[in-house]
Amino acid sequence: MGLFDDLSRFLENRLEEFLRNNPHLELEALLEQLREQEEDTLKLIADLKLQEKRSQEEILSTAQEIQRWHIRIQKAKNANREDLASAAGEREAALLREGNQRWGHMQGLKERINQSQELLQKIQQRRQEVQAKAAEAQTARAKVQTQQRSESIGWSNKTSNYSVGFDDLEEKFRSWETQDELEQMKRNMQK
Repeated sequence: MGLFDDLSRFLENRLEEFLRNNPHLELEALLEQLREQEEDTLKLIADLKLQEKRSQEEILSTAQEIQRWHIRIQKAKNANREDLASAAGEREAALLREGNQRWGHMQGLKERINQSQELLQKIQQRRQEVQAKAAEAQTARAKVQTQQRSESIGWSNKTSNYSVGFDDLEEKFRSWETQDELEQMKRNMQK
């Protein structure tokens, strides 16, 4: 396992070094991570809203059951059936406790939805900030590349100007050397 850990640390260090040397890639990786977080948060919000809707339906159903049993209690009391009225009262009380629990669960879901929406806003804000930084980095990189191209073009132009100048100089030396050789030959012939 030691070799695997060493290799893993080495690769992590190389990745960190690479990202430090290429900050635009680090920004792109961060943007991708924020996109994934935004997507996950949107899915969570959708799931929580679905749970909230189910919870509301269950609460409504429980409320209708409570109402039904409340009417039965009144009927049993009007008919002097205290045994039925008492049992119906117990059922109504159990349904009220169940309704309160479901209400509490729904309130918890609403709180989680609010927290998730706040998180989503923070993620979206952070994503916009990173996108702005990425755009700045892209502009800076393009500016540097343009500057490097113009410098390399300037260098090649200077080289070609130098080459042209060198060719002129070469021509002058050849002409002078040829002239000198002719002079030398004339002197040698006169001897």
